[in-house]
Amino acid sequence: MEETTFQEDGRLYLGQEAQGFLKETAKWAYFLSILGFIGIAFIVIIALFIGTIFSTLNSMSGNSNPIMGIGTGVITGLYLVLAVLYFFPVFYLFQFSSKMKKAFKENDNDLISSSFEYLKSHYKFIGIMGLVLVVIYSVIILFSIIAGGIAAFN
Repeated sequence: MEETTFQEDGRLYLGQEAQGFLKETAKWAYFLSILGFIGIAFIVIIALFIGTIFSTLNSMSGNSNPIMGIGTGVITGLYLVLAVLYFFPVFYLFQFSSKMKKAFKENDNDLISSSFEYLKSHYKFIGIMGLVLVVIYSVIILFSIIAGGIAAFN
């Protein structure tokens, strides 16, 4: 098994096996980013039609559901915000894979560095988004427990 080695000039050189793994990783990242863009397109399409769907479902049922009547703009806006949030990590993953594949074709170390910068941005965005979701879920759970406690004593 070949390993990465440091040369005297302080640069890291990857062995053939590590380069192969990196090339395959770039291909899979490209595939996943294309799937991500397709998913974002579906979210945008749903955003454009979800308000109409909810309004139609609300008018078809005999009883009026207040959740269904929230307003098409609010629901559309929420879905569009979701699409924008998903766009950035998918874009960073796409840039990583494209630059990495190009770097191997051109044997360019600067492009490899640039591609890893996009990979870092991808993971950073995913990490921050995950942390924000954990905080939001924690706040929701806390308020649910408090509301349940208040309701139990009334």
